Amino acid sequence: MTVSVANGRVLIVGATGFIGRFVADASLDAGRPTYVLVRPSSGNQYSKDKVAKALRDRGAILLNGLANDKELMVKLLKEHQIEIVISALGGATILDQLSLVEAIHSAGTVKRFLPSEFGHDVDRADPVEPGLTMYKEKRQVRRLIEKLEIPYTYICCNSIASWPYHNNRHPSEVIPPLDHFEIYGDGSVKAYFVAGTDIGKFTMKTVDDIRTLNKSVHFRPACNFYNMNELAALWERKIRRTLPRVTITEEDLLSAAAENIIPQSIVASFTHDIFIKGCQINFPIEGPNETEACSLYPNEPFRTLDDCFNDFLAKMKDENMKQSDENTKQSNEIPPPKPVVEAFAITATCA
Repeated sequence: MTVSVANGRVLIVGATGFIGRFVADASLDAGRPTYVLVRPSSGNQYSKDKVAKALRDRGAILLNGLANDKELMVKLLKEHQIEIVISALGGATILDQLSLVEAIHSAGTVKRFLPSEFGHDVDRADPVEPGLTMYKEKRQVRRLIEKLEIPYTYICCNSIASWPYHNNRHPSEVIPPLDHFEIYGDGSVKAYFVAGTDIGKFTMKTVDDIRTLNKSVHFRPACNFYNMNELAALWERKIRRTLPRVTITEEDLLSAAAENIIPQSIVASFTHDIFIKGCQINFPIEGPNETEACSLYPNEPFRTLDDCFNDFLAKMKDENMKQSDENTKQSNEIPPPKPVVEAFAITATCA
């Protein structure tokens, strides 16, 4: 059951970021007219420019501008008759969405707005600082959306399907460990893990579904419901060996968060909230303004964490093979050793 934006034009803000790319790809896969807002090139964002070009090559229409430029955003929304806006802005740009929300209200073309959520329900989760500041900023965006009565959907997709280290830049960048596991607390608190492609796919299903209008949509796939001990056991089955466990206590995580080193301390505060406080599972989904993705789309499967870990295993093997090839190449490039007499003469001369 859908509303009139079934084939509405979609504008994605933050499409060159980690989550945004999955959403943009899913929009293009669905055959939707897809527009992507890109920052004017500064010359030092080669990777983002490369992603933008790849999206353009797939059929996305690139629009230059900044989300916090209200006047420009009103112009773009009206000019291109944008009906769906999805924001995947993060970090220091979260509050840029306040201007975007005001632009959406002024333009009058948008029938659904999905702000930058793509994690926990920020009205329910309560991490320690510095993660709490990010959630407070997202709450500000929510309150303005609701005040201006803009039709919305909040995507609460929980955790990315990866190994959840608290001290790395982004969990998706790290292959599960080969030396030891860091287990948070006693390792028994569970969480939901969702592949990036599924975040994109299910997000695009919600944008014109009347059942998700003005609601939070939670992603709770039973097939990807794991605690840290179970994650470790899954990876051990993949690599066919047992690894030692090291306990990261609640105090360790709180200390890492208190150091206020960005982004590590933010990740530590979220890790504490997930694996110590159980922020993903300590409430039922039963309110009138919330629903769950599996119940909405029971015939649409989620990619299993088991499959995602197979990808990590393949990536590990590829990297090992590349490293082996590189070592072989370097070995072949090493010149033969000089005769002892010649080597001695060179040393004596240098002395």
